[in-house]
Amino acid sequence: MCGIVGLYLKNPALESQLGKLFEPMLQAMTDRGPDSAGFAIYGDEVPDGWVKLTLQAAESTYPWATLMGQLEGRLGCSLDWFQNASAAVVKLHADEAAAREALAELDPQVRIMSAGQSIEILKGMGLPAEISNRFGLASMQGSHIIGHTRMATESAVTMEGSHPFSTGADLCLVHNGSLSNHFRLRQALRREGIVFETDNDTEVAAGYLTWRLRQGASLAQALDGALEDLDGFFTFAIGTRDGFAVIRDPIACKPAVLAETDDYVAMASEYQALASLPGIEQAKVWEPAPATLYVWERESA
Repeated sequence: MCGIVGLYLKNPALESQLGKLFEPMLQAMTDRGPDSAGFAIYGDEVPDGWVKLTLQAAESTYPWATLMGQLEGRLGCSLDWFQNASAAVVKLHADEAAAREALAELDPQVRIMSAGQSIEILKGMGLPAEISNRFGLASMQGSHIIGHTRMATESAVTMEGSHPFSTGADLCLVHNGSLSNHFRLRQALRREGIVFETDNDTEVAAGYLTWRLRQGASLAQALDGALEDLDGFFTFAIGTRDGFAVIRDPIACKPAVLAETDDYVAMASEYQALASLPGIEQAKVWEPAPATLYVWERESA
């Protein structure tokens, strides 16, 4: 049993309040996932030709300044970065593949949580309130965000099991449920060049979407394919640079609720996570139908 939440702002005037609005949503899912929590937030975009990476180390005392100096020298490019607890967000005027190769050589223990032009993924072990406070969620700004709280019912409580998972540029996924064919699918996707860092079935689902998108599919087409190719039961919340999507498997046994106003679209495993949002009393609230894609996207620049 896990909890998932998402918030997509239709009103740009609210972007300065995204973290403040989302923090109580994430913490409302504590009973569904007290072991670890995380979120993917979209905003603070870098221009074309740049890449933004979220890096995470095992301890908050990691010498990020030293690593950044080494990275800048190795790549010979401009960079900007800041530390957030045990994580660092770095913006590079460089190719993503080159940055990944350099980081793997400089310190293979540093994990790349996300890469793209907009996304930042922050996660860790502990109660959702601890994760929120650790990374300063309430003060964050952006256009949309998805989050997850985990109850480790089938594995140890580890960083590797924490959500969200990202396997492609600005793409991330959180998942409530279980996939039965993830091992076979992982092998097939590896042959297609998809790289996995954990044994989590959710990372396989994210990798599947990345593979389909690389083939030229739209997000809707990729998720339609997921309904055919992923065996199991699931509710997915998906984040991209341009928007936010929700889909449930054809049986739809995992809980989900959506709410929409003129200002936002919100999603959660339980309604209680939506109750703190402004104007929720007047929102359109409904349970997403089985095997049906719900997607909200801004127009690409």
